[in-house]
Amino acid sequence: MSDSDAPGGRESPGIRTDPDADADAEVETDADPDPNPGFTHTRSSSLKSEVEAEAEAAAGIDIDFAKVFQALPSPTMLLAPDLTIISANRAYVHVSGRGLDELVGRFLFDVFPDSPTEEASGARTLRTSLERLLATGERDTMALQKYDVEVPDRPGVFEERYWSTVNIPILDEDGRVSLIAHRVEEVTALVRARKAAARTPGAQHASLTTLSHEDAMTADLLTRSQELQELNEELRKAHARTHEVAVTLQRAMLPGTALPRHDFAAVRYQPAASFLNVCGDWYDLIDLDGDRLAAAVGDVVGHGLEAAGVMGQLRSALSAVIRATGRPADALTTLAQHAHTVEGALATTAVQAVIDRAAHTVTYSCAGHPPPLLAHPDGTVELLDTATDPPLAASDDTIPRTQATVSYTPGATLVLYTDGLIERRGEDIDQGLNRLTHSLKHHHTLPPEPLADAILTDLVPAPRRGPDDDTALVVIRL
Repeated sequence: MSDSDAPGGRESPGIRTDPDADADAEVETDADPDPNPGFTHTRSSSLKSEVEAEAEAAAGIDIDFAKVFQALPSPTMLLAPDLTIISANRAYVHVSGRGLDELVGRFLFDVFPDSPTEEASGARTLRTSLERLLATGERDTMALQKYDVEVPDRPGVFEERYWSTVNIPILDEDGRVSLIAHRVEEVTALVRARKAAARTPGAQHASLTTLSHEDAMTADLLTRSQELQELNEELRKAHARTHEVAVTLQRAMLPGTALPRHDFAAVRYQPAASFLNVCGDWYDLIDLDGDRLAAAVGDVVGHGLEAAGVMGQLRSALSAVIRATGRPADALTTLAQHAHTVEGALATTAVQAVIDRAAHTVTYSCAGHPPPLLAHPDGTVELLDTATDPPLAASDDTIPRTQATVSYTPGATLVLYTDGLIERRGEDIDQGLNRLTHSLKHHHTLPPEPLADAILTDLVPAPRRGPDDDTALVVIRL
């Protein structure tokens, strides 16, 4: 039988399952000559990172990670993103009572369905944890869970079991979840002993005689962890509701993303995946007269409903001032003075540009904001960074701000954006700016709408995780 025909013939990067070794996998002994009964290890660059290779070379050893996986004392199973079981170590095979041929290649919840009793929620709770991991790309630690398991060879008969579970994402180079390490510790005996002690007259004395002091403390902590799990779930739901309200308010205060009158321009707004960073960015695009167009982006320090409210005030004020003055420096000077009267506006950054289509010029002024980019028709990209002043309300705002004017050739492209597009945790902002420059140079011949999409695809993190910060983007074909 070939690997592809066998029940356990599903392959993953660097790992090949081998169900024929199941008999060896079900019994774990020190004398077992094969430390990899569940699968064989294929040495490939997809499994070993450069860091791992360097560590091995420095230590002078060759690590077989398949053997390490099998030797882990904690029961661990590997899942694909579609929740198909890819492999399991010896400890998991032992605690589950199922051989690899009953696990590998099958959907997790087909192997471990929920008990038919009305109060059963183990499968639902585990699925919620795994879906949260897939959506965020972050580890999800579950509290004590009652997850009854069907007794092997007795269909429809479920045994009461209790588990402490950690679900760990394994990410690929693009930040997407490629594998899930599902690690469990069974605490059924501990919970049963704790329950028996609680039912016994003189429960305190019984608990001390039934359980060791350490086990009694552990059981109590497990009970408390279940209460915390339920509280955390309620907090997640509350944050999700608040996030939705804040994003709705933010979108309501921004101009529409469809600009039928401006087919030469495209705008995008993407809220942050995290509630902590949502709703501080804005963009604006308005006609000053027949030849001149004003474009602006800004970023309020803060998050949530408060940031959305501050953003709305500052965007409206800047829109009014640029209409009145027509000069970016004057508009930002006035806005900076106004920011002192708006609570939460301190250190807001913004860039205002005015495009004169008759004169073929762009006049701009930055208030502590990342510089706009000007892509010329020949593909060269110019950084507009010669007129940059401090953020709003962060300095002496009686001093006039600076502005600069650059010429362009028709067919050039102006790009304004907020720092959510280029900033990444643990990375210098210049790296993000270089990424944006490269993306614009590569795609500059595209029309504005597909160009905006291409830039977001190149720079915004993988969809499963979402951006760390709000992102506003304005693309204008000059």
